[in-house]
Amino acid sequence: MRLLSCRGADRRVVAEAADALRDGKIIIYPTDTLYALGCDALNARAVEKLCRLKNLNPEKNMLSIVCRDISQAAEYTRIDNKAFRMLKEYLPGAFTFILPAATKLPKVFRSRKSVGVRIPDNDFARALADELGNPVMSSSVEIDEGICAQGDTLDAYAIADRYDGSQDIAFAVDGGEMRPVPSTIVDIMESDAPTVIRQGAGIFEE
Repeated sequence: MRLLSCRGADRRVVAEAADALRDGKIIIYPTDTLYALGCDALNARAVEKLCRLKNLNPEKNMLSIVCRDISQAAEYTRIDNKAFRMLKEYLPGAFTFILPAATKLPKVFRSRKSVGVRIPDNDFARALADELGNPVMSSSVEIDEGICAQGDTLDAYAIADRYDGSQDIAFAVDGGEMRPVPSTIVDIMESDAPTVIRQGAGIFEE
C-alpha cells in the first residue's frame, strides 16, 4: 500500500487525501489518538463501503465523523447551549461526543438518530475535514498484536501492511508513531446528563 509521509498539515498531502475522499475512496490517516479509516461522510456509498470493511452495522454500531471545528459539527448535528459549552471546553481533543444527528447526514447515519463527533487535536485530521468541505466519516483501525504488541507505539507502516491488498483503500498517511489508546466517548444526547461511555485518552470531568 502506498504510504504518504506527512508531519502536520502538509498542504499537498491534505489536498491529495481530500481528492481521494471526493472520489469515494477510503484512506488511512492519523488522529490525535489512533489511526483511522476515513471516507467522505456525505458519500453514502463510501460510508457503506467503510462499514462493510469494518464490519459495522449502523443500526447497532455508532458511526462517527471528524470535523474541522464546532461550527462545521453544528451543520450536521444538533447542539444546544450546554452541549456547545462542553464541546468548546474539551475540543480539539481526544474525545468523541455523541450528539443528535441532523438531516444533512446520509440516511445510514440517521438509523440510530445519533452520531459521534470528533474534532481531534491533530492538524492533519482537522485540515482534511476543512479541505474536503464537510466531515470525514471515521472509524479507528483495529488494534491487535499483529500491528501493535502490548506497550508498543503504533505506526503507519504496520497498519499499511495490515490493509495492504485491500482495493477499497487508496493509501495511508504516515503521521508518525502514537500510543494505541482510543478517544474517550461521552454521550451528550441529553446535555444535562453527560455520560462517559468509554474511558480513553481524554479526561472528562462529569
